[in-house]
Amino acid sequence: MSEAMTPSPLDDKILVAGIGNIWMKDDGFGGEVAKRLNTRELPKGLTVTDFGIGGLDLAYELQGGFAALVLVDISRQGGEPGTLYVMEVNPSDVEGEIQDGVMMDPHGMDPETVLRFIKSTGAWPGKVMIIACEPKDVGDFGLGLSPEIEAAVDRAVDLVLETVVELQAEFAGTGAEK
Repeated sequence: MSEAMTPSPLDDKILVAGIGNIWMKDDGFGGEVAKRLNTRELPKGLTVTDFGIGGLDLAYELQGGFAALVLVDISRQGGEPGTLYVMEVNPSDVEGEIQDGVMMDPHGMDPETVLRFIKSTGAWPGKVMIIACEPKDVGDFGLGLSPEIEAAVDRAVDLVLETVVELQAEFAGTGAEK
């Protein structure tokens, strides 16, 4: 078997990253999903981390190589609060250059900036998915999720696990063809 045909140990390595600021009410959604995922039995090859507002930490973690990244965050898409969305990120839609003079705030690295950073460093995972929740209240300082978002957390946990299983099945099919 040639080296090009040997499956990589990263073929099924998936990172689930909870994103958001727990001090900004519903923005803590991603972290709460990550916390609850870590109480479950997780599939082999899955790492779940609450990165909070540590976008630079997430970017560095991705340097280790992953077959897929699943970001869990809030996203205003216009639906009712608590609505869940699954979106795939097309790498061609993410600008991959960080030019001289462009300032990057390591404390303000939102998911879009993190994706730009990882693309510019060549650490883009094989696939990037976003599981997002329509927020209700993120404008003011405060702890705790609104009732609609709290009710969506367990559904989001299940959706993340379903997405991971689908990704692993896709990778297994791809790996068999190598």
